[in-house]
Amino acid sequence: MTLRLVIFDVDGTLVDSQADIVGGMQVAFAQEGLAQPSRDAILDAVGLSLPEFMVRLIPDHSETTRNAVVQGYKAEYAARRSRAANGEGSPLYPGARAALEALHRDDTLLLGIATGKSRRGLDMLLDAHDLRSLFVTHQCADNHPSKPHPSMILTCLSDTGIAPEAAVMVGDTSFDMTMARAAGVGALGVSWGYHAADQLDADHVVETFADVPQAVAAIMEKT
Repeated sequence: MTLRLVIFDVDGTLVDSQADIVGGMQVAFAQEGLAQPSRDAILDAVGLSLPEFMVRLIPDHSETTRNAVVQGYKAEYAARRSRAANGEGSPLYPGARAALEALHRDDTLLLGIATGKSRRGLDMLLDAHDLRSLFVTHQCADNHPSKPHPSMILTCLSDTGIAPEAAVMVGDTSFDMTMARAAGVGALGVSWGYHAADQLDADHVVETFADVPQAVAAIMEKT
C-alpha cells in the first residue's frame, strides 16, 4: 500500500476567518493611529506570515511600527478566538468537515496542515472545531519562512516519509500554489477563498468541498 499525503491551508480554505482577521487588523491599526487598510488589501495578503503581511500592508513604515501592529493583532485575534471557543467567527466552510472525515477514513491517505497562522492561532482553531485528530502533521509560521517558501510542505513530507509526487497541497491563494510548485507536489486550488480562481496557478480548481477527494485522486494519478 502506497501512502499519499493531502496538505491543507487553513484561512480561506478550511475556515472562513475573514471576520476575525479583518477585525483584528482594524483594531491593531487603530491602536497605532494608522490609516485603516482596505478589506481587500487585508484579504489579499492572507496566507503570508505576519511580518511579511505587514510589509505588504504598510511598506513605508518602520519595522518597529510593523512589529507593534503585529503584536496588537495577535492580542486582538486571541481575544476574539477566546470569546468564540465554539468556532464562531471563523466557521468551517460548507462541506469541509465531511470532506476531511472522508479523506481521513481512507487508509491510503494522511492529512497535514501548512498555514501562515501562528501556532497559538492554529491550536485555537483546531480545538474550537475539534479537528486536531484528523491531521498527522501541523506546520505553521512559528517554525518556517513565510509562504511561498516550500519549507512547510517539505517538513510535512519529511514527517510522513511521503515523496512529493504522492502529495497534494490544497489552498485558496497564489502563495499556496507557488509553495506547492516549489516543493514539487500537486497544487489543488479552491474557488471559495481569498484569492480569485484566475489568480491561482493550480493543477485544478474545485468549486465545492465535495469535489476535493476526487480532485486529489485525479491530480495524484497524473504524477
